[in-house]
Amino acid sequence: MEEMVGHWWHQAITRVTRQHHPAAAVQLQDMQKAIGIFFRAAGGPAALRFSPASMQAVGGQRHWLQKLAGSGQRADTAQMESDVLALPATLAVFDDAQLNRDLYLWLAMLSAFFVSNGDWIIDNQRASQAALAQFPGFAARYQALLQAHLAQRPNPVHMTGAGAQAEAAVQAALKGQGSAQLACQPQDVAAVWLWLSAPATDSQAGNRPANDKAAEAREHPAALTNKQRRRTQATSHEQSRNAMVLPFRAEALMSWSEMVHVNRSSDDEEDGNALNAANDMDKLSVAPDGQTLASRVKFDLDLPSSSADDTPLGEGMKFPEWDYRRAVLQPDHCLVQVMQAQHCRPFLPSTALRLTARRLRRRLETLRDAPRAVHGQDSGDTLDLDAWVRFHADQLDNTTACSDTPPIYTRRARLDRSLATLLLADLSLSTDAYATAQERVIDVIRDALFVFGEALNAAGDPFAIWGFSSVRRQHVRMQHLKTFDERWSDASRARVGAIKPGYYTRMGAAIRHATGQLAERPEHKRLLMLLTDGKPNDLDVYEGRYGLEDTRQAVREAHAAGLIPFCVTIDEKAHDYLPMLFGQNGYAMVRQPQDLVRQLTQAWATLSRQ
Repeated sequence: MEEMVGHWWHQAITRVTRQHHPAAAVQLQDMQKAIGIFFRAAGGPAALRFSPASMQAVGGQRHWLQKLAGSGQRADTAQMESDVLALPATLAVFDDAQLNRDLYLWLAMLSAFFVSNGDWIIDNQRASQAALAQFPGFAARYQALLQAHLAQRPNPVHMTGAGAQAEAAVQAALKGQGSAQLACQPQDVAAVWLWLSAPATDSQAGNRPANDKAAEAREHPAALTNKQRRRTQATSHEQSRNAMVLPFRAEALMSWSEMVHVNRSSDDEEDGNALNAANDMDKLSVAPDGQTLASRVKFDLDLPSSSADDTPLGEGMKFPEWDYRRAVLQPDHCLVQVMQAQHCRPFLPSTALRLTARRLRRRLETLRDAPRAVHGQDSGDTLDLDAWVRFHADQLDNTTACSDTPPIYTRRARLDRSLATLLLADLSLSTDAYATAQERVIDVIRDALFVFGEALNAAGDPFAIWGFSSVRRQHVRMQHLKTFDERWSDASRARVGAIKPGYYTRMGAAIRHATGQLAERPEHKRLLMLLTDGKPNDLDVYEGRYGLEDTRQAVREAHAAGLIPFCVTIDEKAHDYLPMLFGQNGYAMVRQPQDLVRQLTQAWATLSRQ
């Protein structure tokens, strides 16, 4: 009863003292697309990701009710880090929803110009001036935000001590009245919603072993359900006890009669209050536990013996890798080894899979024989709007000669198609997870590869199928399933049926290998289709932004080679990173694994007609 009353009192008094406007609240998830457009239009890095901000300590004058409730001491203000822009999950600062939307857009523009030099006030002043100079049309909205925010801030006249000086310096900087002479931090004043803050140090990323991150993600699934960004600080944990001393206290041992059956928690059980405790902390201290990755990672990630492994074909090929931190393409950084399965048993598809393959084969045969649109013709059935716009723009130039038969029409005709396709499938260990109650992800991929091969074989266009996985940069495995020079045969089907999950996903090297294969093809249109279930990652530094930036660079190289890269994924979080890698129209997300075959074939049919 006491706990229930205390919980009720905490909620009631906190609600009374909360200085927010729920009726005008705006959610980050609703503004994320617009924020991304503004941020990248201002020149912000494409690989920077957005996440909900955590509560940070703030200062300023508090009302007596706030002191009674213990509120007003923390706020989820915007925070800028090297690879993350953390914004409030909900903005209800102003009583006008439009002002809250504009605040999200302002923070996005500000972050593109924000550079932390240690002086919080001056850094935000410079970033604000640069943002307004770059986007003068936003000045009126910014002034409205500024006036509304200044009206909410405490009056320095009614304050005393260092808090009054810090508040006066912040308000003078907000009004643009010269440079602040007083250095202060966000925790010295009330929350400044129009500014960004940066962590004092960002050393934990460099001090921690990069290999521990993937294992920690698997060991702490609770973090996956809460996307709030938290600051950390590196610390060391000293082992204080003496391993050679064994204390013995006979008087502390309970007798048999004193044994009580109590269901006590153990160290291996999850603490239900851990997430709440983390949210209440300004910084999480992270200390190395002395374990190496080898003692924590699954044993089946180790490379098998040569007798049990697939057969290597050739000596291997070296490919470069992009290091975004130095903006350097490292030559001969990765070794790609072509592998082929040994002793493949004949692949026997199910009856339902055969029916699906037959249906899609007939569909692609129909598409092959169907007439195609030919654009930019001097006569035709319909108006080519793009060609008409180009022609009309040329007519505005007096130096361009007029034509009586402008090429502004589209007509349909039967043409010989010149198309080559390479399908690249992710065979990493993550595909060993179950996609449905009966099938794993690798089983769904296997079925998709079989149906895709059957359908493309009927279409008559040249195609190749490869799989890939990796174990660090010196062992990127390209699984040979079918090359352009081979025909689709029982041997190819058997290799598709023999694919198995394993290792990691060094996507950049695999894309570069596939680009080299496709670049040698003489066809006019060349499609590079990637089938995956998650982000690029590997045991070494190849994870997070490093892996995304290298993959993005590899996709750029494919575009430069005249290829059309396209990604089909079954990752539910693909919208967070695939637009940065392949563009807004360069990927398709499969929400139901059983729809993978249909989505893959539909994407190919659409790309082949463009």
